[in-house]
Amino acid sequence: MSFLLIYVCVFTVRFPPLYSFTCQLQGQFNLNGIHQTGDVILGGLFAINFFSTVPDLSFISEPQESVCNGFHPSGFRQAQTMAFAIDEINRNPNLLSNVTLGYSLYDNCNELATGFRAAMSLISGQAGVMISEETCVGLPVLGIVGDTFSTSSIAISTVVGLYRVPLVSYFATCSCLSDREQFPSFFRTIPSDSFQIRAMIQILKHFGWTWAGLLISDDNYGVHAARAFLSDLGPIAGGCLAYIEVLPWGDNRAELKRIVNVMKKSTARVVIVFGLKNHMLNLIAEVVRQNLTGLQWMASEAWTSIAELQTSDFMPYLGGTLGIAIRRGEISGLRNFLLKIRPVSKQNNTSGYNMVRNLTFWEHIFKCRFAPPPAGWLETGGRLCTGQEVIETVLKKEVFDTSDLRPEYNVYKAVYALAHALDDMLQCEPGRGPFSGDTCAQLQGLEPWQLVYYLEKVNFTTSFGDQVSFDENGDALPIYDIVNWVWLPDGSTKVHTVGEVKRSAKNGEELTIDENKIFWNFIFKQPPRSVCRQSCPPGTRMAHKKGEPECCFDCVPCSEGKFSNTTDSMECTSCPEDFWSSPHYLLLMSLKLCFLCSLLFIGRPQPLTCQLRHAAFGISFVLCVSCILVKTMVVLAVFKASKPGAEASLKWFGAVQQRGTVLVLTCFQAVICTVWLVLASPAPHKNTEYYSDKIVYECAIGSTVGFGILLGYISLLAVLSFLLAFLARNLPDSFNEAKLITFSMLIFCAVWVAFVPAYISSPGKYADAVEVFAILASSFGLLVALFGPKCYIILLRPERNTKKAIMGQR
Repeated sequence: MSFLLIYVCVFTVRFPPLYSFTCQLQGQFNLNGIHQTGDVILGGLFAINFFSTVPDLSFISEPQESVCNGFHPSGFRQAQTMAFAIDEINRNPNLLSNVTLGYSLYDNCNELATGFRAAMSLISGQAGVMISEETCVGLPVLGIVGDTFSTSSIAISTVVGLYRVPLVSYFATCSCLSDREQFPSFFRTIPSDSFQIRAMIQILKHFGWTWAGLLISDDNYGVHAARAFLSDLGPIAGGCLAYIEVLPWGDNRAELKRIVNVMKKSTARVVIVFGLKNHMLNLIAEVVRQNLTGLQWMASEAWTSIAELQTSDFMPYLGGTLGIAIRRGEISGLRNFLLKIRPVSKQNNTSGYNMVRNLTFWEHIFKCRFAPPPAGWLETGGRLCTGQEVIETVLKKEVFDTSDLRPEYNVYKAVYALAHALDDMLQCEPGRGPFSGDTCAQLQGLEPWQLVYYLEKVNFTTSFGDQVSFDENGDALPIYDIVNWVWLPDGSTKVHTVGEVKRSAKNGEELTIDENKIFWNFIFKQPPRSVCRQSCPPGTRMAHKKGEPECCFDCVPCSEGKFSNTTDSMECTSCPEDFWSSPHYLLLMSLKLCFLCSLLFIGRPQPLTCQLRHAAFGISFVLCVSCILVKTMVVLAVFKASKPGAEASLKWFGAVQQRGTVLVLTCFQAVICTVWLVLASPAPHKNTEYYSDKIVYECAIGSTVGFGILLGYISLLAVLSFLLAFLARNLPDSFNEAKLITFSMLIFCAVWVAFVPAYISSPGKYADAVEVFAILASSFGLLVALFGPKCYIILLRPERNTKKAIMGQR
């Protein structure tokens, strides 16, 4: 109801011809503020104090005090930057030479209600001073610099936009404020969150971080950030969010504990926080309690430069943070302006306005109190302020630090944007103006919407070299600094610039990072890996999991007859008609050798064939079985690697490692065969023991032990392959060969188990026949079990030989 009354009053002031009665303010709010008269008044809203005891909002005859405390040096410096910029403009003969700018700057106490009341006071007339009570014409401002945060800017701009009063924010970043239909007179000199998010995504892409967690504040600032990340992270950087958590307002220990547990369990090593200072203070306190280290933090501009977080307690956890920071600028002369500030009390205020309490500022820097002091102040050792303290003795105070001007630089640009717009308007030639009838706006009777027209066309360059102009949405040309939190050996901290990201009309978005300047808070001083899944090497393809984000996938080995020769291939390509598949994984070649080695058992025994038949048989089958063993291990590895912390094991299963394993296992069998041939080589033998009337010409094995070790080694590899394949039998059928390998090894083992007694009980040529049968039977068993189902699908069920069918999609 009270806001409705304010609305009616403002409407009355802005549109006096609709009313004929005498205009009188029914009451007023005594807000903390500082004012300076001028031909044109600009308003400002700044968070000079933290907390507010809000007065009754109803209109009453007695003025109400807005009780604020918790002095904010940065907010005070921002307000003084606006005062300095206007003073500088008034002294500039080349800008608004015949016009004096004045200002009304209010303290919003970091609270929406107070900031809203201050904005209403600005657009309805300064502190109730009326030029004419009959026409209700006061001294309203023609433009406002502020407000500090997105939520309050949304509320204020919704109302001031009804009267086309330009609101130029230096700190509100919500992308929702770019909606020109809802906020027709809103401008800002800070980039919107949409660009900030794109800048952060560019950093993620630069370092290959495709798997990150996102923590947001429970307001417009955080909600719009989450939406933008969800829509842009995948298309721009191919990344995904491991989790999205909403940070609670206040110290909600239970909720904070739950959020930190989510962060601890996640495999994402990068955490992005879109929140305010208080959110981070509460969150990092819980992070310290749970001793959660090893994370790479990314900070939004709202907390990237907060000194309270850069302490010795927090830096072991937050050291190395990469943040998006407001563009740093230089404002020559600002420090000297700040050093000239003196306290002014209500008693010696002669300007007619409720003058700001530079008293609060004075009390803050000198740690004293003006009379009357708070109860018990003097008794506890406090002292009274005299107003004559020497300011040079406190030059190291934060408020005088102008070496890292970021929000202040945006304030500076906002004031100059309004001044340039007003100057351009005054340069209009009569009869060639942009308004109805080619008219120009006049300083007397100037309407705010006329200033909005010129503000949309502003284009100037600051003394620091940055171009300032606004697009069709009221957003300035975006530019951000990329900063890094450095934890120095002596325990001190430093935030330094390591790059920038900007958008230019010619080149689009540009990211520049000097990696040599970045401090990484990790043992090896290198950027961390943060991916849901490592890249799939050549010879495999990516298979996305149902219900999982896009960047979570399995690496599936290409089936026989197909290949991939690129990293992260989505599908394997069929080999051309006149090419063999996988000329290196070696399985088909080993099967060919298995079939061919049976030929050595045919014909008259010769010294060479006797020596080669068992050696060729042993080496060929070890080559075949070891290929199957490695294939089984790869199948297991690529599916087990999806578990947290297991992806590093894949480095042992690359193409080189697989070939090396097969070679080592085969060489071991070759050593066994060599030792056997050297110590007790098989040789032709005329055997008369089988028959009394016949001589059997055969190959004596030379050493039963050697032959047993050869068979035992093959059996060991076969059993191991069978066991591994059996463990992997329940993996998805659409893209693994575990069941096929299980059946092939089952057949292989069954054949050779039956071979042993049959071979022992078969004399002469029958023993050779049994061995040849075992070789052919096991070879055919492997061939049919491994490749039969594939041939069936290729020839008889081609509809299942598609990418969608293989990935299990319908």
